[in-house]
Amino acid sequence: MLHNNMKQDALSPGENVKESFYIGIDLGGTRIKGIALDAVGNVLHQTFTSTNDGEGEAWKLAIAATVNDLIFQLGSLQKLSTANISVGISAPGLPNNDNSAISFMPGRLEGLENFIWSDYLQCPCYVLNDGVAALLAEAKTGAAKESTNAVMVTLGTGVGGGLLINKQPYQGSFNKAGHIGHTVVDSNGDCDVTGMPGSLEECIGNCTVEKRSGGKFTSTKDLIEAAANGNEEAKKTWHTSVKKLAMALASASNFISPDTIVVGGGIAEANDALFVPLNKWFDEFEWQPGGIRPVIVKAMHADLAGAIGAACFAKQKTNEANK
Repeated sequence: MLHNNMKQDALSPGENVKESFYIGIDLGGTRIKGIALDAVGNVLHQTFTSTNDGEGEAWKLAIAATVNDLIFQLGSLQKLSTANISVGISAPGLPNNDNSAISFMPGRLEGLENFIWSDYLQCPCYVLNDGVAALLAEAKTGAAKESTNAVMVTLGTGVGGGLLINKQPYQGSFNKAGHIGHTVVDSNGDCDVTGMPGSLEECIGNCTVEKRSGGKFTSTKDLIEAAANGNEEAKKTWHTSVKKLAMALASASNFISPDTIVVGGGIAEANDALFVPLNKWFDEFEWQPGGIRPVIVKAMHADLAGAIGAACFAKQKTNEANK
């Protein structure tokens, strides 16, 4: 495993102080991304490989070996054999109480449920939900770094999210907090993977764009381009989705009262096509006593957010353990 491999290189003569480094791994449905951070949060290296999602014991061990190889590759680049290493892993689903594994991962990477990564890697390893990881990355070094309380929503194949309360990521009881994608915005809509009717994920996630457009579009990118080119049906479908996003974020704002709302994920790359109507409808729906409202900003870390957040989480947990 990683820990044993790393120990093969001995310390140089006179070298007796070990630096601390943090590796973040983001387990996505299509790619596994990895980054190495130094003790002050600088990204030293990044790498990625295909996930090849599957099932069964052989597949699980293949994914685990791939993660081990990525970590070892990152470690070799930085000569982390002479360092203290902690690993954070970002994944879809709900982590267990001690953040050592993902307990529930409905419909995604199911073979990795309850897999204890620290036992396999033989080094400190902490696991968290990918939406919370993205939020933590933005809170530490991204769009929410000046925030005290923030809400993040990640718009991609599905819809994830995370909460920052008093500058700390909030996971809640059962580590379920922040799943804004499962907020109901249409009580008559189809149920999502959790059984919630008409959830935000059903209303704007890329996974349902074909259904929402009556089979005319297979990706949100194509839908937005058609709307920009004057296709009235595309406009109606897209604006309905953004309006429901505004409803969900206004509701989240009333629950949490954040100073910042961060919007990330691939759909956020729509830029003004998303943010202009989103702000308009948000102002229409949100309760704004005294005219005060949170700012809505685009995430800064793009597709590296999960890996960066995972590394930041590893650093945070390591510091807590060393107190």
